[in-house]
Amino acid sequence: MELVTTSIECRGLRKRYGPAVAVDGLSFAVEAGRVTGFVGPNGAGKSTTMRMILGLDAPDAGTALVCGRPYRSLRNPLRRVGALLDAGALHPGRRARDHLLWMAQSNGISPRRVDEALEAVGLASVARRRAGGFSLGMRQRLGIAAALLGDAPVLLLDEPVNGLDPEGIHWIRGLLRGLAGQGRAVFVSSHLMSEPCAAANTRSRGRRRRNPRPRRPCASSSAAPRSSPSSPCSASASG
Repeated sequence: MELVTTSIECRGLRKRYGPAVAVDGLSFAVEAGRVTGFVGPNGAGKSTTMRMILGLDAPDAGTALVCGRPYRSLRNPLRRVGALLDAGALHPGRRARDHLLWMAQSNGISPRRVDEALEAVGLASVARRRAGGFSLGMRQRLGIAAALLGDAPVLLLDEPVNGLDPEGIHWIRGLLRGLAGQGRAVFVSSHLMSEPCAAANTRSRGRRRRNPRPRRPCASSSAAPRSSPSSPCSASASG
């Protein structure tokens, strides 16, 4: 796993859909070794921003770089960036392990990583079940396994707690802390302020704004916090 200091950098991102402005002049950076929260209400442009970072939507203005390059120009992108955007985008007739095997084979990743990823998200015992019979929380875990498959130094997770029960939410908080503690850059969106961190930057109508001082402190150094029982992150994007 290759580590870089600034893993994601967005400058002046702007995106419109007809008359609606989804993202308006957004700039920030995501650093390695921490969880950066991207917080805002539904419709604030969080998913659109992630899609622009991943080259799925073209910005009307501005740039989005991953490890210093546009995502589309990365070699072996799944080994550089792991992403969860829509956990429901699974073929219902495909078994969980087969889904990950297909991804691994098409990206030159060892099949061994498939079993490691399934074990990491707690799906090893249902690896041969078809995704159509999975609950929302199980599909979410499978999507996270896909993001982990390439052992990438950069992770983008859009609303990763969706569909998870309290035990699952506790699990993913620990997972995010652990991934950041390994030196990875973890970029997490949520419409719940409590999820990424009370000090995360907030999205409001496609713009970035600072939060007021949090009621309790949240780590702000570049290192991942070592103890934070109810919040996984240290997050203040620069720009």
